[in-house]
Amino acid sequence: MVEANDIKEHMEVVGADGVHVGKVDHMDGDRVKLTRKDKDHGQDRDHHHYLPLANIASVDGGKLWLSADAANAAQLLQEKDGSPVEGL
Repeated sequence: MVEANDIKEHMEVVGADGVHVGKVDHMDGDRVKLTRKDKDHGQDRDHHHYLPLANIASVDGGKLWLSADAANAAQLLQEKDGSPVEGL
């Protein structure tokens, strides 16, 4: 199981397939807060999204690996209030 203190600011978040999903802004309780903007990968969101710690499979090679591949990672994302992200 991944511990919150294993996760560092600006770590790359990748799907189980190794495809880039985002970057860590910081930990917020038991969730990873993702950066809003990631110029290298064309992300320019108007607000932050979150990933529950339970959906993180591992921290390896300086990357945060998700339990789902990148194509399905949007289903893991949450809004600040914990509700699912709509329309990604």
